[in-house]
Amino acid sequence: MPPRKPRGESIIPMINVVFLLLIFFLLTAQITQPTPFPLTPPDSRSDTAAGAPDVLYVSAQGELAWNAARGEAVWAALAAQAGTDPVEIRADAALPAAILAGHLQRLRAIAPAGAHLVVSGG
Repeated sequence: MPPRKPRGESIIPMINVVFLLLIFFLLTAQITQPTPFPLTPPDSRSDTAAGAPDVLYVSAQGELAWNAARGEAVWAALAAQAGTDPVEIRADAALPAAILAGHLQRLRAIAPAGAHLVVSGG
């Protein structure tokens, strides 16, 4: 019996890796619809960076916090800072809706741009 030739390295593991990478890139790619015409997005030439948005916090008991202001002082601080941006509100899930509605009604008189109530998804 003649001696057998040694078998070369199998390329099947490499093919498996290539297909796994291909599937990974296909699943993680974001396919977007092309724009109907060429667009040049605006750029910012401001020297100051945008800060974090100011947030009105409301506890489960209805206590208010806005930046450094607490309690009833929040309304005066909001009135002094009222601008064109809506107020972001983060309220506790246990806050009764009647208390939140009262705060929103009072906020409507102060903030002409309105408010955004931040909720968690789930």
